[in-house]
Amino acid sequence: MKPISLTQFLIEQQREGRINADLRLLIEVVARACKRISIAVGKGALGGVLGSAGTENVQGETQKKLDVLSNEILLEANAWGGHLAALASEEMDDPHPIPDRYPKGEYLLVFDPLDGSSNIDVNISVGTIFSVLRCPEGVKNPDEKAFLQPGTQQVAAGYAVYGSSTVLVLTLGDGVHQFTLDREQGNFPLTHSRLRIPEDTSEFAINMSNMRHWEPPMRRYIEELLAGKTGPRGRDFNMRWVASMVADVHRILTRGGIFIYPRDLKDPGKPGKLRLMYEANPMAFIVEQAGGAATTGRERILDITPAQLHQRVPVFLGSKNEVERVTGYHLAADRAGEPA
Repeated sequence: MKPISLTQFLIEQQREGRINADLRLLIEVVARACKRISIAVGKGALGGVLGSAGTENVQGETQKKLDVLSNEILLEANAWGGHLAALASEEMDDPHPIPDRYPKGEYLLVFDPLDGSSNIDVNISVGTIFSVLRCPEGVKNPDEKAFLQPGTQQVAAGYAVYGSSTVLVLTLGDGVHQFTLDREQGNFPLTHSRLRIPEDTSEFAINMSNMRHWEPPMRRYIEELLAGKTGPRGRDFNMRWVASMVADVHRILTRGGIFIYPRDLKDPGKPGKLRLMYEANPMAFIVEQAGGAATTGRERILDITPAQLHQRVPVFLGSKNEVERVTGYHLAADRAGEPA
């Protein structure tokens, strides 16, 4: 049986009343933009897109040429369709309004145009992450405040991974589905429905080089995993770390695992490394819809009301039982008044 396309899948979701026409069109536009980004990533040095752009984003991070190009592709693709009120990108200081010459819609789009861009020059998988929110009722010209909604308010979220194949993973709040780009046909057939993350796992993903900066409960948890069969967990664990969140999370969605980017004391002024709205919220929505869990180590990520557009948080997500265990360690340490 021939797999259904992303467009057919979305039309069926619309017929069943789960989404409206504007949200369907919005997701189709984002998917087309991801196809363009995939082509640019695939050309690599042949397309002249490798290396630094010589600029910094709002976080003070050096931008790659593909960061800038991916951001422009998503802005251009979504400007004129009439389904958006405004956009916000990890690469821009402020929200991007829809030009006055175009009609405005009821949705807000938040995205990280190229996650893991430090891996571009060494040909390791990178991706795009996106989240869709409703524009608050009565707001005609959305500013930053309009975007500051908890992750529970997301109506859709997804990511694309640009690897050996390009895959688009999507949730509309009713399970998680994977589409794979057919490069010859130019569309995204549905290849996996209702993905589920195993509740137990023996794999973890974390940047071990920061271990000396971690809080005691975080060190306790990892030391238990490293102790293997002779330690308190009584079994061996494997570490996997791509340094591209989309790739690490996609592995977890495919076969289980826990991804952790904890709070550390290297820079006490930053509560975490990853951005709440561009990375943590959409990934937490996807992971929870697939039966996993996602916390900051102390609270559910989706319950946080953002205080600012580029807010950072610690991230613990993946197989439910491991996320709950390490979160419990942090909460127990807090109750006991242990110093950081």
